[in-house]
Amino acid sequence: MRNNLKRLCFLLVLVVTFSACSKKAYLFTSFHEPANEGLRMLYSYDGYKWNDLNRILLKPEIGKQKIMRDPSMVQGPDGVFHLVWTCGWKGDRGFGYASSKDLLTWSPQQFIPVLAQEPTTVNVWAPELFYDEEKKDFIIIWASTIPNRFEKGIEAEDNNHRMYVITTKDFKSFTEPKLFLEPGYSVIDAVIVKKASEDYVLVLKDNTRPNRNLKVAFGKQAIGPYTGVTEPFTGTLTEGPTVVKIGKDWLIYYDAYGEKRYAAMKTNDFKNFKDVSAETVIPEGHKHGTIVEVDRKVIERLRIAGSAGSLLKK
Repeated sequence: MRNNLKRLCFLLVLVVTFSACSKKAYLFTSFHEPANEGLRMLYSYDGYKWNDLNRILLKPEIGKQKIMRDPSMVQGPDGVFHLVWTCGWKGDRGFGYASSKDLLTWSPQQFIPVLAQEPTTVNVWAPELFYDEEKKDFIIIWASTIPNRFEKGIEAEDNNHRMYVITTKDFKSFTEPKLFLEPGYSVIDAVIVKKASEDYVLVLKDNTRPNRNLKVAFGKQAIGPYTGVTEPFTGTLTEGPTVVKIGKDWLIYYDAYGEKRYAAMKTNDFKNFKDVSAETVIPEGHKHGTIVEVDRKVIERLRIAGSAGSLLKK
């Protein structure tokens, strides 16, 4: 009798665990070059094998060039999805923003002029969203070049990027922009990862010509400071990292643009990395985006809408 009860309890645990896991799914924001079509998304049920929805979910309407590159998305605690993106190569002193409750109907697009007070700003690239559960803030970091602001390095003054940051609770009012990361050289494409309370990782691109590879740094708060920048864990000509936790491991997806492919590294400590690109499937044409864990029903709703023609066509 006791053994039968143990077996029953074990089976119940398996059922509950399987049910919880089966509800998990992932969306990967995306765009295709030349970035004038708009927001695309990949979806996955295991974080390794990805499929393309093959639809445009949001067409870019703002910015001087009206493009949508590097779309970054998070889902807030109220379930609303928030999206930011690069809306111009040069000349724009801000980035695009829109929100949605279902990823089908979107708010009017807004231009967030984060560096309006810096008239010599060359660019605002790859805004990245992070929701800080500790402080109940949305953190937005991005890369910009403000010529002659820092000690001249090996990069030209119109390519000497640093990372900047603002925070917001409602995407209506924002803190003043400030320097987020100064490693002493041009840096872009940084993403914040929470491992645990007071244990954060920043994955970043060293954008100097000899390197152009990915490194990590460490901090005790999401907002930083981040220190201890490591040696690179990727080869040259790599960028656009995004990080997702699968089980006990973290997968870092990135664009190995020098090899014209998307790649992935696995780690459980951000000190040792294993190339698992061969275990992944990434649709052709996918470019720099971020991964969001969602309920499976979100993906099923998008797939049904696509089949019914409710999403914008390719």
